[in-house]
Amino acid sequence: MTAPLHIMSFPYLDETKELNDSARKAANGLFVALSDGVTHYELGGPGDGLPVVLVHGFSVPYFIFDSTFDFLVNAGFRVLRYDLIGRGFSDRPNVDYDIHLFVNQLKDLLDTLKLSQINLVGLSMGGPITTSFISKYPQYVNKHVLIDPAGAQQVSLGCLLEAVKLPLVGELALGLFGSGNMVKSIANDLFDPEAVEHFQAQYKIQMQYKGFKRAILSTMRNHMLESFFETYAQVGKLQKPTLLFWGKDDKTVPFENSRIIMKAIPHAEFHAIENCGHIPHYEKPEIVNPILLEFLSK
Repeated sequence: MTAPLHIMSFPYLDETKELNDSARKAANGLFVALSDGVTHYELGGPGDGLPVVLVHGFSVPYFIFDSTFDFLVNAGFRVLRYDLIGRGFSDRPNVDYDIHLFVNQLKDLLDTLKLSQINLVGLSMGGPITTSFISKYPQYVNKHVLIDPAGAQQVSLGCLLEAVKLPLVGELALGLFGSGNMVKSIANDLFDPEAVEHFQAQYKIQMQYKGFKRAILSTMRNHMLESFFETYAQVGKLQKPTLLFWGKDDKTVPFENSRIIMKAIPHAEFHAIENCGHIPHYEKPEIVNPILLEFLSK
């Protein structure tokens, strides 16, 4: 039987390697088989520390939390970070990459590692994922941290990227132009141009393994870049302690969207970070980390 177009196989020529046990031996971290595939994760800090779970965004895997992970571990927290399905060294199954997949992955991982009463951190697309998780499983989460979250409103993709969502058009566009454009575009996440080269070098590692572009395309086609405002508003009514960071020079998810998130979660503690792009915890850890520590330690 032929696979549906939205999950069709396509020969991306620069995806030359299989993501198998041999490839994973070269990676740091641990691996666990969950219901939707193998998940790559790292768990650190004392076993009795308050649990903090870090959920990354659209395409940059868990290295985006390098400094945050180390800081929180050294502060005595029990810290979990992991690669979303389709990213990093986690599996790239031939499925719909929708909100249900990502919420299910997080639930499976927490249950497998026997973590509950967590503090949950969502970056960019991790915002809709963590918020949707809280909406469905509020009993798991004590505090919520959002970093430049997506989902306040639909991301404006422009005519070209909207066309990429079309069957076959998207596969051809990503196959011919995708790799270079994706690597260039993540430079927009950063305010400091001196940090771009190292960031891009780390990002490109995952792109050589088969299934990455299919996962990215499926994520776009399955509404992950659209509005999650109603979910934010629903979770806002739960009155869980919430911390919101936003880089004032964010080119990926504009700073103006912070007003929409604050409308949905008016009790959130909000910090705007000056001279900073989409990833303030990465670019300005000297500012973000003390605020994060105080919030989690209250």
